[in-house]
Amino acid sequence: MKPVFTNLLQVGVVVKDLDATVRTYADKYGIGPWKIYEFNKDTVADMSVGGKRIDYAMRLALADVGTVQWELIEPLDEISDYARFLREHGEGIHHVAMDTESYESALGFCDKNDLKPLQYGYWGSNFHYDYRETRDDLKCIVELYGPEESFEWPEPVAIYPK
Repeated sequence: MKPVFTNLLQVGVVVKDLDATVRTYADKYGIGPWKIYEFNKDTVADMSVGGKRIDYAMRLALADVGTVQWELIEPLDEISDYARFLREHGEGIHHVAMDTESYESALGFCDKNDLKPLQYGYWGSNFHYDYRETRDDLKCIVELYGPEESFEWPEPVAIYPK
């Protein structure tokens, strides 16, 4: 059988205080630099939670640990799946992002296997992110990336350490 997932891209961790957590990773463990972004209705289109169109907001920070990107996420409201996770589990690993042969084929696999959407957004003008309910099977949430060929990382709102 051909594997659905071809590579581990990212580990996503939900936190209460993004700034404090970024400082700990960087100052205590030497992990960074961290690029900090704000995701909200002004920066992400077509947001949905549980398959329903709804706007949510969060701050996130990205840094590489070897070949894997680490993402720290602070929910800024009570709407997102990140906020639900924080309420139910506290801080910790929320998801892993997996690479696939193609974003479209991965969506087809999810639909065929009834892997329900947890959260979705279209960042900027060319980057889909899509969390699927894979906890029963894989014991974790899987995020699917869908950057278009034209995707370029936008300027972060901050970088730590500078």
